[in-house]
Amino acid sequence: MTTPHTIAVLGLGRMGRAIATRLASRGWDVVGWTRSGRTPDAVRKTSDPHDAVAKADLVLLALFDGPACREVLDDVRDSLRAGAVVVNTGTVSPAEASEPARRLGPAYVHAPVLGSVPAAAGALRILAAAEQDTLDRVRPVLEALGTVRHVGDASTAAALKLVANSGLAGAVLALRDSLRHADALGLPRAEVLDVLELGRLGGFVTCRGSFLADGSAAGTAEFTIGAPAKDMALPAAASSVPLRSAVGLAGSPADAEADIAVAATTPAAKDGVIEPLRAYIRGHATGDAAHFREAFLPGAHIEGIRDGVFVSWPLDEYCALFRGRPAPDEPTRSRRVDALDVHGTVATATMTLAHGADTFTDVFLLVCADGRWRIANKAYHRHP
Repeated sequence: MTTPHTIAVLGLGRMGRAIATRLASRGWDVVGWTRSGRTPDAVRKTSDPHDAVAKADLVLLALFDGPACREVLDDVRDSLRAGAVVVNTGTVSPAEASEPARRLGPAYVHAPVLGSVPAAAGALRILAAAEQDTLDRVRPVLEALGTVRHVGDASTAAALKLVANSGLAGAVLALRDSLRHADALGLPRAEVLDVLELGRLGGFVTCRGSFLADGSAAGTAEFTIGAPAKDMALPAAASSVPLRSAVGLAGSPADAEADIAVAATTPAAKDGVIEPLRAYIRGHATGDAAHFREAFLPGAHIEGIRDGVFVSWPLDEYCALFRGRPAPDEPTRSRRVDALDVHGTVATATMTLAHGADTFTDVFLLVCADGRWRIANKAYHRHP
């Protein structure tokens, strides 16, 4: 098969620019197009995508999401020259990858990439789905960007990329939890990062240290928060399996163009949302129902399975269970907040209570009304 000589790169964001620059530096005739009109100095540019693809042996898509890929490909499809191959490096859902594969057949390669912008200089890992003859034809181009792994089909390649990104998002959120614990314990950030470099998160901490030291968004982002936050919504929708990382990254207050490491420096929730949970804990610790009335909204219900039967206590009935004094074994009891997720004016929380021989998991729905957080509802599970 003849190796492509002219390459059109459609989409010149961070990764698209890096790919176009790399291919041009390796001797290919590269023409770039982007809706913003910005192209790297090393790449010949055109304002007309039809002109770009009409002269190209290979059309490489480096676009933000599935709708952008579909829109641009639909627009230029009739201008593709005979025998041209389309390589899509975008992170899209399995269904969004399968559609152009069906329409273009052997002329389509789905090739999402693993790695940040600097890796486009030859260190990307590329998940390429294509017929063998087509892959052989474009392999020299892909290998100029990194290492090629041949996978079965476009849907599989897209799904594998989403799984890989979910691992990255999980690492960022694990690091965020570590930094939050360190802050709560009063540990110096620099010393904490030095120690974290010795563990499993070490590589990430080392390469993102400048962003992690003070949570600064300054500097050039290699992998922005906006991209993986978008990517995490795709596997959650495709698999119907909830992904905590999707909420964790999307809920970061940092700018979408900031480096993903900045998401790890998001501080823990402010006391306002935690205070009703603390009041709830005080109610159990003292047996004083006044703390529960402080914690809950007046119309709240406390619900769960008791002796095999579903119960739903109004707040007054729940408060009547407490006699105004601690339980005899209170010194041996413990309670902890396991998770707290805030979404604007609502939040969810999970707590574990060890009360003698019984352990309870409490799940809370909290609402911020009139500037004050209160518990709107609680459901519990009593572990045998």
